[in-house]
Amino acid sequence: MRPLPKNQLDPKVKSVWRISDALWLTLAYAVCSATFFIIALVGPESSWAWIVVAAMTVAWVVALVVMVGILPPIRHMRWRYEVGENELDIARGIIWRARFVIPFVRVQNTDTKQGPILRMFNLASVTVSTAAGEHVIPGLAFEEADMLRDRIATQARLAQEDV
Repeated sequence: MRPLPKNQLDPKVKSVWRISDALWLTLAYAVCSATFFIIALVGPESSWAWIVVAAMTVAWVVALVVMVGILPPIRHMRWRYEVGENELDIARGIIWRARFVIPFVRVQNTDTKQGPILRMFNLASVTVSTAAGEHVIPGLAFEEADMLRDRIATQARLAQEDV
């Protein structure tokens, strides 16, 4: 069996994951609980709606603790990648672990992406596209992401010239 890839993501990606997950969880909580909150305020016999709002609030707090406090360090530790001579090797996942070995001859396109949260931390993601789909390496320093994208593109071009 192959050893795990050597390279890890930038540690700042944990903060990106925390902010992003907190925003999405809070948005989902607000959307889901808004109706019950309005019913609780307006409805004559709406004590049940307060119970639903309280249950949703507890679920939101628990999800925030798990998604913001517990998972990011574990997720960071499990995310690895390595660019070999002939392939890109990606390993990720906490419970459901996935390992992707992408031959450069199969690579069709490489991109770097940077959303507003990644940009705040000067990070970017590298996307490698094949006929089977896209593989993303999130949370690399912007300069490192650019170099990795160019290296994969060069390796892919050389691999396709050899075929």
